[in-house]
Amino acid sequence: QVQLVESGGGLVQPGGSLTLSCAVSGRIKNTYAVGWFRQAPGERRTFVARIGWSSNREYYSLSVEGRAAISRDVAKSTVSLQIDKVKSWETGIYYCAAGDEGQELWDYWGQGTQVTVSS
Repeated sequence: QVQLVESGGGLVQPGGSLTLSCAVSGRIKNTYAVGWFRQAPGERRTFVARIGWSSNREYYSLSVEGRAAISRDVAKSTVSLQIDKVKSWETGIYYCAAGDEGQELWDYWGQGTQVTVSS
């Protein structure tokens, strides 16, 4: 079992930066990745970024590529996501998830953290 707890949500001004953290505990496999997803109000959950737990390979959605950075700290068992120049449509609940990196199957999910981008 893997447990994931998100933190760092809140109110962010348009054009500002957003930083989220995901605390990972339990038995996370070396083949796993940890990813971030966003669910905007009334919409489906969409992929934002992921990082391989052992490989450290990063992958971003086109919507954030070039202005986002995902990183992991194995010693602290955390995964962080920073998005710069945030836009109002990036408002939503942000979830972190863990699953097989190769197959992109997400087996475990956190409870989510609310992010509101507004002035």
